[in-house]
Amino acid sequence: MSEYLFEMRDIVKEFSGVRALNGINLAVRPGECVGLCGENGAGKSTLMKVLSGVYPYGTWEGEILWDGKPLHAASVRDSEKAGIVIIHQELMLVPQLSVAENIFLGNEIRKMGGVMDYDAMYAKAESLLARLKLKGVNVAAPVSNYGGGYQQLFEIAKALAKNARLLILDEPSSSLTSSETDTLLSIIEDLKREGVACVYISHKLEEVARVCDTVTVIRDGKHILTRPMSEMTTHSIITAMVGREIENLFPKIEHHVGEVIFEVRHVTCWDVANPNRKRVDDVSFELRKGEILGIAGLVGAGRTELVSAIFGAYPGRSTAELVLEGKPIKVNSPQQAIRAGLSLVPEDRKRQGIVPLLGVGDNITLATLEHYSHAGRIDRAAELHTVETEIKRLRVKTASPELAIAGLSGGNQQKAVLTKMLLPAPKVLILDEPTRGVDVGSKFDIYTLMFELAAKGVSIIMVSSEMPEVLGVSDRVLVMGEGKLKGNFPNVGLTQEQVLAAAIDSSVDTPHAA
Repeated sequence: MSEYLFEMRDIVKEFSGVRALNGINLAVRPGECVGLCGENGAGKSTLMKVLSGVYPYGTWEGEILWDGKPLHAASVRDSEKAGIVIIHQELMLVPQLSVAENIFLGNEIRKMGGVMDYDAMYAKAESLLARLKLKGVNVAAPVSNYGGGYQQLFEIAKALAKNARLLILDEPSSSLTSSETDTLLSIIEDLKREGVACVYISHKLEEVARVCDTVTVIRDGKHILTRPMSEMTTHSIITAMVGREIENLFPKIEHHVGEVIFEVRHVTCWDVANPNRKRVDDVSFELRKGEILGIAGLVGAGRTELVSAIFGAYPGRSTAELVLEGKPIKVNSPQQAIRAGLSLVPEDRKRQGIVPLLGVGDNITLATLEHYSHAGRIDRAAELHTVETEIKRLRVKTASPELAIAGLSGGNQQKAVLTKMLLPAPKVLILDEPTRGVDVGSKFDIYTLMFELAAKGVSIIMVSSEMPEVLGVSDRVLVMGEGKLKGNFPNVGLTQEQVLAAAIDSSVDTPHAA
């Protein structure tokens, strides 16, 4: 009997003659958590699709052993029958269905005659949630009634309902708060003690260090190392991931911060679902030429709504007065914003940043197509020249500019969106969570680009939930809370504690002086 629950040996996967995986090895023991680390595009998702049956047996080379015996999964259902369940970064829940219906979706408990046994499903769902230490959940209520932290745990309950012996968690904390992440990691530690094995994929290496017993690093589709976590540090993992030393994740380039270039006055946004509630309440600030202005705050503080309103993209009712280079500008749509000199890289790239089935090149030039249009026809040669130049400049990993952008990793999609919004040569660049779901190497590239742009006089507004990022990149930090501006701090000796204190202090209605 093998000591391993499963082993992947010398896995090779090709797409149109290009090797996405080139001899990968991965193994996990019962009750063990293995951290699978690598840059975006390294092959992590492809490897997990092989393991979980998305890519069926016969479409790849190598061997998978489950309990010491060959596993030939022809589908996801086959791998789930064996006890392998993957929880994707984008949660696979149906908002309109109840919590219990989601937990047993495709795996319903039925009475004689095929009728669903709701009493049994409700009882079993409550038992599973109790196992995950979730209290006060109405399993008959729509799953949309609950936030992201709860929904992530509902996905784990769904996996346990399928008698999962191996959980694959792909960036499970990407949309969770710090307290929700802490709860998630505690539950993973409990599941390990029960003998459930885990493969944990995350760019947040502090999470890997906490819950993982072993670390496997892959790079460019190749196996780089497998070592006990006790022998690794976050720095050594980063070095193995990117293939080079990154001494300082925030490669600050000296840049001059000039006079005020952009004035934002009296921004107010009303809730789309409840027009009596303000999501942003009379926020005003200034931005200087060549300045990187960070906007921090807790989830729900109104940061995304604020920058969406500035860019003319807020879906509900909003008001704002904008002055760029001393002249009032009118922005009622993203198109007007771009023409005025503003660009926005949105928080949710999949829904708002890309057209998934279009090619990488077509996505990059979407915002500037008029530049390549002559007499109603697109100059494809000029467009392709721009695309190839930008792909090389930002190191976007793609087999071809014609490849559908949905086939790229998250980090490379983000670079493509960033390129698209830089092509109009904006005076003000707004970045909403620019490194969410992005690996360390791509983060470094994005930070370097931000500093280079600031040195050239581009003014940047960056919304981020990652406090080290805010403090590592910004010249000045605005803090938002409950839709209001709570703080305005020069980033000189500024600490995370000061920022957090301003964000949660309900007694503060006016910003601190910068």
